[in-house]
Amino acid sequence: MTHLSGNYLGNLRCQSTHEDSGKKLITDAPKDNEGKGESFSPTDLVAASLANCMLTIMAIRAKNKKIKLGEVKYTVEKIMASNPRRISEVKINFRLEKAINEEDRTYLEQEAKACPVALSLSKELKQSVSFQYA
Repeated sequence: MTHLSGNYLGNLRCQSTHEDSGKKLITDAPKDNEGKGESFSPTDLVAASLANCMLTIMAIRAKNKKIKLGEVKYTVEKIMASNPRRISEVKINFRLEKAINEEDRTYLEQEAKACPVALSLSKELKQSVSFQYA
């Protein structure tokens, strides 16, 4: 079980603490919603969490099946909607620097798309995920 704590710092900023490690992160309201945009917004963290969860699951599955994953990079585009304000789509592009056979690619992609964050988000949130290989 994970324990987090947090507090409001003022000026539309919040701080969260990961109790087990003591690591802290700060969120800031985005420029398009009255903030300064000087740090991740809460919705940025959702998009980053989705990408990082997918990548973590890929790494776990690759390790367990002895697939040489190599370096993986990603980009994320978060698209907001209004009325109500929400994330309408997250576009993630993974770039794998190592050649991986077709069977392992299919396996890793399916596992990534079934990560806990992906399964926890609303079905209304479009998750557009692509993979590029060396």
